[in-house]
Amino acid sequence: KTVVGENYFFEVHVNTPLEVCKERDAKGMYKKAKEGIIKDFTGVNSPYEPPISPNLTINTATIDSNQGAKEIFNSISQKFF
Repeated sequence: KTVVGENYFFEVHVNTPLEVCKERDAKGMYKKAKEGIIKDFTGVNSPYEPPISPNLTINTATIDSNQGAKEIFNSISQKFF
């Protein structure tokens, strides 16, 4: 924000609960992190810090990727166009 300016910045927080991430984990990364094979894995053995005030939050546990993309596009369009 400070580099490009608030008028040109749009932050999207893709908020997916940890349990949903684990369920969708096709590569087994969360399991490896839990077992200690992967160190400093965000949300498992390293802290997760959500954004303080994003322009938009998308919860992928409750909407699909197409709807999320539409919400992002519409929100960006409203701010910049």
